Amino acid sequence: MTSLLVSACLLGVPCKYSGGHNGCPKVAALKDRYHLVPICPEQLGGLPTPRPPAECRDGRVFNRAGEDVTDRFAAGAEAALHLAGTLSCQGAVLKSRSPSCGSGAIYDGTFTGTLTTGDGVTARLLKDHGFPVYTEEDVDKIP
Repeated sequence: MTSLLVSACLLGVPCKYSGGHNGCPKVAALKDRYHLVPICPEQLGGLPTPRPPAECRDGRVFNRAGEDVTDRFAAGAEAALHLAGTLSCQGAVLKSRSPSCGSGAIYDGTFTGTLTTGDGVTARLLKDHGFPVYTEEDVDKIP
């Protein structure tokens, strides 16, 4: 069975910055066709749950308090990439708009809910290494 990395929050794991989750039945249903590998790049990078919300700005990641947490996000992305390779994952389903996992659109760093074109740190790294990245919003496009 083909393996996919999946944002753990989409599978109901309470690892979201607020301590909650973003459970998505459409993503969970992929278990019938794929071996799902749950990950939270932010936790893999050493950030606690709960944690202050973070957004990308000028190629860096800052939390709401203004702390630069780019190194933690990068470490989590590297861990996710390592897992994807080690487990021969064929792609990833990641949380839309997240500074780690967003694909195509992320929050702009102003903490006003404004979106900008771009990818989260993990999504970008996976794409750069040839892994297809989907979000819960385009899960129907997964072959």
